[in-house]
Order: sequence, then structure tokens, then C-alpha cells
Amino acid sequence: MTPVTTIWLQFALCAALIGLAGYQLSHYGDVIAQRTGMTGSWVGLALLATVTSLPELATGISSVTVANAPNLAVGDALGSCVVNLLFLVVIDTVFRQQPLWHRAGQGHVLAAAFGVLMLGFTLVSLLMSQVRLTHGSAVTGSLAPSGFGLMTPVLLVLYLVAMRTVFAYERDHARAMSETFDNALPALRRAVVRFGLAAAVVAGAGMWLPFVAADLAHAMAWNKSFVGSLFVALATSLPELAVTLSALRMGALDMAISNLLGSNLFNVLIIAVDDLFYRPGYLLASVSPVHAVTAGSAITMTGLALVGLFFKPRGRVLQAMSWVSLGLVTMYLLNTYVLYLYGE
Repeated sequence: MTPVTTIWLQFALCAALIGLAGYQLSHYGDVIAQRTGMTGSWVGLALLATVTSLPELATGISSVTVANAPNLAVGDALGSCVVNLLFLVVIDTVFRQQPLWHRAGQGHVLAAAFGVLMLGFTLVSLLMSQVRLTHGSAVTGSLAPSGFGLMTPVLLVLYLVAMRTVFAYERDHARAMSETFDNALPALRRAVVRFGLAAAVVAGAGMWLPFVAADLAHAMAWNKSFVGSLFVALATSLPELAVTLSALRMGALDMAISNLLGSNLFNVLIIAVDDLFYRPGYLLASVSPVHAVTAGSAITMTGLALVGLFFKPRGRVLQAMSWVSLGLVTMYLLNTYVLYLYGE
């Protein structure tokens, strides 16, 4: 048996690789954006959000194929959504010029609303699959005995519609942004090469991560739902955190927010991709029903973010964060506690 200390060191190494490569993704993604003339919000939502979600994608596919750990896959995808929403609190705390919600652009409402839609559909699909499984159905909503569920094509369509709608909004409601960038930019070709190398490191570490997490769950006697939704989700969300902090240092607040909300859209899509790779049957019928708590928490937290984007609170609780951010922290802690108690 691998010593616990060695497992923790492996987990830390995975996290460090993902975090360092995530910073490079942020830097060279910004260079590509400027060289190609994209807006900060669209870069955060489409380009950076997709690439910073590579660990979740790699972790999910390897979890449902080689590692045979569907709970890790679903827990990582939904847990990453919750973690990304928690990172909004980090922005609100670090960005001291004025409260996050007052400064954020209205265009983020669209991405958040589509996030609620996709998460809600996933939650309903999960609950339906568990109910049917309880009543003796072996395939629980799959299109074939060893095929994918109806959820998969629906989530794909919703994701494409979300990207198209947000792109149209950005195009039709372009506004002057306050983001400032460094004019001494590397060449586009060099930026693309470096961007690809960083993406490869992120993907490689993400594929290694589920095996480390499975060993960690066994060594610490923790359930895999808890490990996937907390530790793996935190590790695979490190690129989002690196991109967020990097964007804040550049003054690109909208890019930072778009990256987090866009990553959540892609994370939900990853569940559909994992379902395609999961050969024993329908993925959501093979996981713990406790993941419904994580999905519900992500929906509630996204709803709080929507309230903040509309209401735009100015004050801070104890001079630290807004009441919206305090609500996000509370929901995250509640979700973690429930997973620890009732996960499988």
C-alpha cells in the first residue's frame, strides 16, 4: 500500500502542475486574444473557460474509463462548479476598488442564467435516473442498453445555444471596457505554441489526478463522492483560480468573471462527455444520489450570483465581502458538510 504521505505529495504535485500551467494559459490566452482582436468577456467565457476546464475533462474521462470511478467524475464536474462560484468570493475580497457585484457587467447574467438551466436539467436527470433505478430499471433513461442518456444531447445543444447567445449579446452590446493590457506582446505563433504546451501539462496532470484521488479516498477512509467534489474539484479548478487572479492583476475584471461562469457551463457539458465514454451504461444511474445536493448547491449559488449582478450591492459585511458573497460561502460549506456525512 502506498504511504499516505506519498499520496498527499502526489496530490500536491498534481495541484502544483495544474496551477502553474493554468497561469501560463491565462497569460498566453490573453496574448492570443489581443492578437486576434477578441473582447475580454468573450475570451474569458469561450477560450479561457474551455481550456481551464481541461483538467475536469481529462479527469472525468479517465475516471469513467481506466479508473472506473464514476462518482469521482460526476463529483469533480459538479464540485468544480461550486468551487468556481466560491472563487467569485475571492474576487470580491481581493478586488478592493469597489464591490465585485457593482462593477461587473450585465452581460454575465446570460452566462449565469444558462448555467442555472444546464445545472437544473442535470439535477432533474440525476433524480429521474435514481428513481427509475430504485424501481428496478437497469438502463434508467439511456438510449441503448450500453449507450448514453437523453441528457447528453440536450446538454450539448444547451451549451451551443448558450455560446451563440452570449456571443450575439457581446457583439450587439459591446461596451467600453476598463481593462488595460501590456503592449509588449509576444508573436501570435509563439503564444499559440506556449498555450498548447500549457494545455498539455494541464491535461496530463488531470488524467493522473483521479488515480491519486482514489488512493487518497481509500487511505483516508473517505467516500469518493466527497473526495471528488472537494479535493479533486479544488485541484482541477486551480487553473480557473490562476486565470482569475491573473486577470485581476491586469484589471480585467469581466474576463475573470466570464472565465468562472463559462467554466461552469463547460463543466456541466463534461458530464455529458463522460456519459459518452462510460460503457457500463448510463452514467447518472451509476453514481451516488448525494450528487444532487452538489447540483442543487451550484444552482442556489448561481442564483445568488444572479441576484448580485442585478441588485449590485455596494456594502461589505465586516468590511470584507458583500452579503451575496457571504451567502456563497455559506452554501459551499453546507454542501461540503453534507457530502462528508452522506457521500458514497
